[in-house]
Amino acid sequence: MKPEDNSANAQRGRGFIIFFFLELSMNKSLITLALSTLITGLAHADATTAPEHAMTGNFSLNSDYRFRGISQTWKLPAVQGGLDYAHRSGFYAGTWASNVSGNSYNNGAGLELDLYGGYKLGLGQDLTLDLGGLAYVYPGATLNSAPGVATDKKYTNVDLYAGLSAGAFSAKLSIAATDYFGLNSDTAGFAYFSALAAQGSSKGTAYLDLNYNFDLGEGLTLGTHLGYLKVRNYGDLSYADAKLSLAKEMLGLNWTLAVVGTNAKSEFYQAGNAAGLDAKKLGKAGAVLSIAKTF
Repeated sequence: MKPEDNSANAQRGRGFIIFFFLELSMNKSLITLALSTLITGLAHADATTAPEHAMTGNFSLNSDYRFRGISQTWKLPAVQGGLDYAHRSGFYAGTWASNVSGNSYNNGAGLELDLYGGYKLGLGQDLTLDLGGLAYVYPGATLNSAPGVATDKKYTNVDLYAGLSAGAFSAKLSIAATDYFGLNSDTAGFAYFSALAAQGSSKGTAYLDLNYNFDLGEGLTLGTHLGYLKVRNYGDLSYADAKLSLAKEMLGLNWTLAVVGTNAKSEFYQAGNAAGLDAKKLGKAGAVLSIAKTF
């Protein structure tokens, strides 16, 4: 509202201000006590609404495990779960695990173990900044130089990321601080990335992740995702991926049905069985059903 410009009002305003400051000078002890009580109350309110330490867990059964649109389980089911710790200051850490296919991650335990940590900072207006790092570890797994011929080259990958979220929208950029899942001049011709010419290190590979969720009512949520992977020095491996999903909580469980697809070149993103036969195109569009529980 636009304030009135009026001389009588101005005189009354000045008189009120003088009176107000006289009162303040006479009642410093009362003001100090009131402020102390207010601060104590705010601190207590913050402590009750945001616990200093919080632990949560998750467990899910999935018809396939798609990472950036590419199947990690040879288009077979996956069992997944994780634990997350969050501090009221914004710091967090966690771990998450899933089975993966030995046809894509050779010579290992058929396990992916993720370790991550970071810091979330509220920027106001429902805007949150998320900075962190994530290590993808595949215990025992090493790339093959040919079917059944193991090397000492590991698939381990470390990403550094920065994300922003605002309401139903989120965006995150991840940059590989290591060779991207072991891809470099020594491994370019091995297994998962077969038929690639050696072109140096893939360190610095970037992935952009964009998401928006729509509340459809009746407990239904429509999820949309677009992603783009830019593989440094190996342009043939770069691709876009997309996902549409419907999620609903029923019977105390979170049910999600998604359609996932990519334009990844199938000659690079495929895997055969232990004998190198029966290759599956791992980036081909498909449906994924997930049943999850958080606790």
